[in-house]
Amino acid sequence: MSKTLYLECYSGISGDMTVAALLDLGADKDGLLKTLDELQVPGYEIKIGRTVKNGIDACDFDVILEDGHDHDHEHDHHHEHDHDHDHYHEHDHEHGHQHDDDHGHEHDHEHEHGHQHEHVHRNLDDVNEIIDRISGKEHVKELAKRIFDIVAEAEAKAHDLPKNEVHFHEVGAVDSIVDIVSAAYCIDDLGADNVIVSEIFEGSGHVHCQHGTLPVPVPAVMNIAQANGLPLHITDNDGEMVTPTGAAIAAAVRTGDRLPERYIVKASGIGAGKKDFEKANILRAMIIAPAEPEGTDDDEIWVLETNIDDCSGEAAGYTVEKLMASGARDAFIVPIYMKKNRPAVMIKVICTACDIEKLEDIIFADTSTIGIRKYPVSRRILRRKNITVSTIFGDVNVKVTEFNSKERYTPEAESVKEICERTGKGWQEVYSVIMSSLHN
Repeated sequence: MSKTLYLECYSGISGDMTVAALLDLGADKDGLLKTLDELQVPGYEIKIGRTVKNGIDACDFDVILEDGHDHDHEHDHHHEHDHDHDHYHEHDHEHGHQHDDDHGHEHDHEHEHGHQHEHVHRNLDDVNEIIDRISGKEHVKELAKRIFDIVAEAEAKAHDLPKNEVHFHEVGAVDSIVDIVSAAYCIDDLGADNVIVSEIFEGSGHVHCQHGTLPVPVPAVMNIAQANGLPLHITDNDGEMVTPTGAAIAAAVRTGDRLPERYIVKASGIGAGKKDFEKANILRAMIIAPAEPEGTDDDEIWVLETNIDDCSGEAAGYTVEKLMASGARDAFIVPIYMKKNRPAVMIKVICTACDIEKLEDIIFADTSTIGIRKYPVSRRILRRKNITVSTIFGDVNVKVTEFNSKERYTPEAESVKEICERTGKGWQEVYSVIMSSLHN
């Protein structure tokens, strides 16, 4: 069954915020730590705990490097560490040595790796070799590599270098590898096959980094947003709210940016950022599901349509089948005549808002069209339910609709078909017997 994850980026997004929100949502912390062990990268300690942002309780994920630096990486302009990890409880995970708490906190989770922090610059091949140390979990490795590839493309453009010549500096260091692999693991563990990302709020002004003073959004973030169509919402907050890692995660996992008109929140998690703004610096992650319409209320649905004059019947038929299998409420082909009286077809799709982008991608991939019209329409929906009715042929699925306090019964065609094929009886005879059973 399809599962939809919604990332609400109204305070920006960074790697640590994403991991914290997904852990709070329910991603397996122990499984994550085992996966990070497989990377065999020394020189860091993980702290997972709780903190408070503007009175809101949130999960906090931090990578502390053994040279005393905390999660302040990515061109030295990552969110500042504000030491607001409250109520940690010590957890011993033997991997090297036990770390003495020199920040004055009790640790909710303390996970240590090695004794030395490696001051090295890594290129994309080096990072991919580290990711490949993970056993199994092919989707985790694939997603982590894709996130790093998006960062490499952005850095290559910013510095006018071929991608394979980019050295990641801080972005390829231990903390960013941990952030990206952790985000990929959590996404995979939650089993979300649809990820909706809101518009991403970003600050303004300038930040200082190893290259000097840069405008916000910094070039890498701007390049990622441009290359991947990420919608940025610039605010008057002074400084950076979106890091290159955060932008790359959003770009790599996003399958849509439209929420259903109405939806139910099945689960939620909150991840803390390190800075403090006037508004709570948090990333909210939610598992959502469209709310089913009830009664005869008006409901909004979307129509997608495209005219094609050079599409084979085989391709059009395959496309409609694929659209139906991918969540379309209905999909069909209408014969039309286009300019110069050419015979053509219109492929028409009825769907919910959250499925628009996915279904558009199918049409573009499987037909020769270069444009799709889309528009919302309202509809009136009758109250409906499905029941099972016992007949002399066995159980039959029946759809029941209600109008003006009266019920209408319609046997499901697939049930009628199955009985006809099994018994050799005609459709009308089977249908009549089923209807008689309904009224007895």
